[in-house]
Order: sequence, then C-alpha cells, then structure tokens
Amino acid sequence: MKNFIKFATLMALCTTLSFGFSQEEMDFVSFESSDAEMDEVKAHIEAGVAHCKKVGVAKCVEEFNQKESKWVVGDMYIFANDFDGVIMAHPKKPLKGKNLLDYKDSAGNTLFADFIAKVKADGEGWVDYIWTHPATEKDADKTSFVKGIGENQLIGCGIYHNADHKKAEESKVEEKKADDKK
Repeated sequence: MKNFIKFATLMALCTTLSFGFSQEEMDFVSFESSDAEMDEVKAHIEAGVAHCKKVGVAKCVEEFNQKESKWVVGDMYIFANDFDGVIMAHPKKPLKGKNLLDYKDSAGNTLFADFIAKVKADGEGWVDYIWTHPATEKDADKTSFVKGIGENQLIGCGIYHNADHKKAEESKVEEKKADDKK
C-alpha cells in the first residue's frame, strides 16, 4: 500500500511538472500525501488503544514512555497525558510528570488543554499546533490525533507538515545508520 501511495504521489508530481499546474493544485498534491500520513498516525493510535485495552492503561503508558519501542517510529511516537494536563508519557522529551495544561506554543495554542477538550467533546480527533521537531530542533507545524484511554487519560500521535522537516528526519536516520556501521 505504501508503495502504491508513493507511486501515485510521484505520478501526480510528474503530471504537475509536465502540465504546469498552479500552486493551488500543487498544494492539493501535497495534501493528498499528507492524508496517507494522517491515516498512518491514526492507525498507530488505534493500535495503541487496543494495546491499552489488552495490557491495561498503566502498563501501556509505561511502554509509550520508552525511547525505543514499537510505539516510536521515526518522528512518529505516542504520547500520553491525563485530563489534568500531567504528561504520563513522552518518549522524545523528558516531560513525564510535568503539568502542561497551561502550556502555550509559539502561536499561543494551549495544545494540551486543546487535546483534553477534543477528547472530552468528541472522544477523539485532530488538533493543530506548533511543536519542536526532534530532528531539526526548530518549531514546526504539527497535527496530532488524540483519543481517550481509560477514564481520565488520552494518547496522541502526530505528524509534522513541513516537507523540510521530513527531509531532515531522513537525513538524521541515514547519519545514524552510518554511525552504526563504524
């Protein structure tokens, strides 16, 4: 399926270059490839929810906090917080135990409060915000899919929107592979 999506995106890009589509049409091609990534994020969360149901919330949250696990795939990882805004798991940053309910990103979004509000209102959904990209250590647009687990917690996973951050992540992975071979 991933190969088909890559092929379809490549064909759309080639068509765009061949026929000189407008910038709006080019943005549409980018949006289509983001949909596949968003589906992957949502599937990652659904697998996380199923895991929590199987092993219990405390055990799965403990696993989500590990820097290296099946729940961390490149820059895609599962985080968890309770409905008071206390971070229960974050494998990329040392945030466990911190209350970030009132935290605001560089755009003024109270993202953790927004996560909680989304889950309380709809049970699950997408939230947009700004977050530091782990590969570039620069602020980047991000959207996360959040879903409730247990009675007072949620988990989430997101994707970065800027293609430059994707390239930076791929470069970081290649550097790590090169270092591992040494």
